[in-house]
Amino acid sequence: MPRGKSSRRSQAAKLRVAGTRVGHQQPGNASFAPAGGTGNRHRVHKWPISSLTGRQHKMVIPAESPDKEFVLLVGASHLRSIVDGIVKMPEGRFSFGAMSTPGACATQLRTEAANAVLPRTPDAVCVMAPSNNLTSSRTITEAGEDFAKLLATACSRWPNVFAMDFPPRLTVDPDYQDMMRQEFRRVAARMGVKYTPLDEYFPFKELDLWSRDGVHLSDSAGMPILVGSIWNATYMQLVPAEPKPSPVVHRRSPPARRVTPRVIVKGEVAKSPQLDPSKWTVFGQGRKRSQHDEPEQSIDALKEAGTVQQEELEESYLPLTPVWFSSAMLVEMDKISPSHLPGPDECTSPVPTLQKKPKLELKQRAPASKKTLAKRQGEAAPMVVEVILRPPTSRGTVAVEQQVCALCVNDVLSE
Repeated sequence: MPRGKSSRRSQAAKLRVAGTRVGHQQPGNASFAPAGGTGNRHRVHKWPISSLTGRQHKMVIPAESPDKEFVLLVGASHLRSIVDGIVKMPEGRFSFGAMSTPGACATQLRTEAANAVLPRTPDAVCVMAPSNNLTSSRTITEAGEDFAKLLATACSRWPNVFAMDFPPRLTVDPDYQDMMRQEFRRVAARMGVKYTPLDEYFPFKELDLWSRDGVHLSDSAGMPILVGSIWNATYMQLVPAEPKPSPVVHRRSPPARRVTPRVIVKGEVAKSPQLDPSKWTVFGQGRKRSQHDEPEQSIDALKEAGTVQQEELEESYLPLTPVWFSSAMLVEMDKISPSHLPGPDECTSPVPTLQKKPKLELKQRAPASKKTLAKRQGEAAPMVVEVILRPPTSRGTVAVEQQVCALCVNDVLSE
């Protein structure tokens, strides 16, 4: 059954709607509503039309200054206030020129940059990211490709190029703007061009930063922020950063190795003589020598060496009168000091302890007559007692000898 005129009209309307949706593939956000700013913007002046792009185009180049570096700005309608001189760039060590093409996308900006005629080569070129591609490009990928071509043309003409982010808009979904901004940043990073973001300086709640159309920045609040950001990015691009001094790392030195000193003695080392406990101390005239002293040397050796004079060693003795002992006295003396025991020169063991001698009781005799006394005096002869003194070895030996002498005297008196 053939369809009527109304059916064909409805199909045409559907095709028109489908074509519009295909041409602008923007992410849908039901909560987003376009808004306008509250700031003021100057009245737009009419510029000459470019024969290359069919859009208004104007370029301003400052006078040459030997003590300033020349910087060229390339962008769209956001640079109109700078070109017209309504918003001034900060003064200092840089001299800024601007080339503005309002309403131009990345492709049109590329055409104008390729055919621009400059009186001198700029020290740096700042390319503003094209915000018009938010509406002119069908996809984000297509916008990224156009931006890459724009950067490639600028880098082919000028040696020092860096990129600036586009100011946000109040009429486009913020999520879509973020995706477009990320695409431009990836393209710049892939080509080795520095990209400076701007979105953090323009919060959407501060409506005075935009003009009433919600697209352009206001001359009083928004544009001063933009020109300040451009100047800072230019300074970072042209002025090399001073190298930061490397932090001084104080390394702990390893603990010093303790070395025990060793004394090395060269030559022969004199050894102390070993002590022999079985030997007795030797006595000499006027001095005493023991095993701890220096070893004895013969008199002949000392004479030959000429170092020590000869010392006469004489045995100490006392001239005594010999005394004849009776047999009873000898028996008593043998009991106290047995004769079979070794002498002090031969004995190495300590002297045995002595037992107490029993007291001798002397019997009283009748007084002798005169004849007896005369007889005894006649028979009495000179007594000689021979006593040989030996070096005392202990107190016990001295006591024994004293006791023997006492008994001898008593025996003589009794006879």
